[in-house]
Amino acid sequence: MTTGHSTGAMGAQEFVIGGVRLARPFRIRRLGHFGIDVQDPEVTREFYTRLFGFRVSDRLDLTGRLPEEELQKHGPRIGYFTRHGTEHHSFVFFPRRALSAVHSIRREFPEVTTNQITWQVGSLREVVDGCEWFKGKGVRVHRAGRDTPGSNWHFYPVDPEGHVNELFYGIEQVGWDGYSKPPAMHHIRYNEPPRLPHRSEYAEVRAGFGDGIDPRTGWRHDETVEEKYDVGGVLLARPFKVVRIGPVRLFVKDLDRALAFYRDELGLTVTEEVTWRGQRCVFLRANTEHHSLGLYPIALRAALGLHAGTTLLSFGMQVADYRQLRDAIAFLKAQGVTIKYLPPELFPGIDYCAFAIDPDGHAMQLYYYMEQVGWDGRPRPAALRPPVDNDRWPESVPAASDTYLGEAYLGPWN
Repeated sequence: MTTGHSTGAMGAQEFVIGGVRLARPFRIRRLGHFGIDVQDPEVTREFYTRLFGFRVSDRLDLTGRLPEEELQKHGPRIGYFTRHGTEHHSFVFFPRRALSAVHSIRREFPEVTTNQITWQVGSLREVVDGCEWFKGKGVRVHRAGRDTPGSNWHFYPVDPEGHVNELFYGIEQVGWDGYSKPPAMHHIRYNEPPRLPHRSEYAEVRAGFGDGIDPRTGWRHDETVEEKYDVGGVLLARPFKVVRIGPVRLFVKDLDRALAFYRDELGLTVTEEVTWRGQRCVFLRANTEHHSLGLYPIALRAALGLHAGTTLLSFGMQVADYRQLRDAIAFLKAQGVTIKYLPPELFPGIDYCAFAIDPDGHAMQLYYYMEQVGWDGRPRPAALRPPVDNDRWPESVPAASDTYLGEAYLGPWN
């Protein structure tokens, strides 16, 4: 058994994960992927693939989830899984109206347009035991099991304000040939966590090949934009490359209650708090990044001039360097994308950043630098951070001790 449990010296329950005693039967390692619900996924696909370089890895078809005559009332039914790297998906967008008809939780929280906030844990056992732990604590679990496309084992706990989180282990990887797993390998669907131990991914794929499944029948994204920009010595179709996703920023109605969920239930660590215009904002991390989640009072939504129909303040997309950040902003402006600059005080741990507004009004935070937190858990003192003047960005910036550190992008940019 990888996971067991015992009582610690102070009487609190402990769980042994891989020989290490922890307070929960899982440990979140990082933000894995993220999703939004949109009015027209075809418009959204054009926006994020053509302008940001995300590649479609598969699609979601809601046909059959409702009677056909009912589903026809709710507009588009096709959604998309996209990726910026080798993981099957890092960013998904699904049809909002159709999903609201299929899932009651969408109707309960109409301002929640985050489809999922997904956190990676370290093993399948952590998924199975974590799911039972959440249920035992009375936390709502939207669903559990394993989805295809993507092949990741998971369960979905819901925060107090209707944001669906996902804890997962083991997502499909897309290799050098660009093909995702063939649909013929999606024949087993799990609607609950598996009995352990489960066979390996290698064994599953080998069995599929033994059945004669052609690996080239999976989805492959074709780049249709000319590669004409010299980006760090590589010709790309855009003058920048998204190399990392996150953080996620949420507007919440009850900050203390939301904080209790993400800190005490999910186990994220509070890095820092700031107060802006009398409003308290909290930043939590999953790994060494300054934060992977920001919680903001919903009263700030109007003050920042952001879309009133969503509780998503922004979703982060990190580019490879400061020059790419400047070039990305110029490129997107030239393509007619609205760019916003918001008060730097609201984004501790990030220096220069801007927000691109997508067709549904969602704000995408573009940045190049994220402060890293060391073994002692302390962020850089605010007085030692460089001041940011959104009206006067410099041509270049000095290096910090943790510039270009943190989670690395694996593989070639294209």
